[in-house]
Amino acid sequence: MIPILINVLTVLLILVALFLGLVILAQRAKSDAGMAAMGGGMMESTFGPDTSNVLTGLTVKASVAFFVLSFLIYLGYIYQRAHPMAGKSVLPNISAPATLPAAAPTATVPAAPTAASVPATPAPHAAPTTKPGSPAAKTP
Repeated sequence: MIPILINVLTVLLILVALFLGLVILAQRAKSDAGMAAMGGGMMESTFGPDTSNVLTGLTVKASVAFFVLSFLIYLGYIYQRAHPMAGKSVLPNISAPATLPAAAPTATVPAAPTAASVPATPAPHAAPTTKPGSPAAKTP
């Protein structure tokens, strides 16, 4: 219920923010030069000679609505955090077994051959490092 309410309030907040922006832009500037471009005469014919007071009142009401909606959305998120999923547990309940299960038989893996089980092979004879008939090969 709360997430739906938060979504509705967020849509209302966006609409109020757009309305507030338009009302602020429609207000009469101090120099009256900017209103000529936005149809200042049409604004006075719509709201009467007291146009600035009407727009000021709308600005105040829209800004109060903006802040109230913002605060309500904030409170909704706080409520959601304090009451996750409205009674549903966020984490699943996993019950641990009371006793350990019996040891499962393990498969036997043949052991790697050790040095004792491998027959020793004689080392090959070392080749002479010198050529026969060279002066270093002759020993006195």
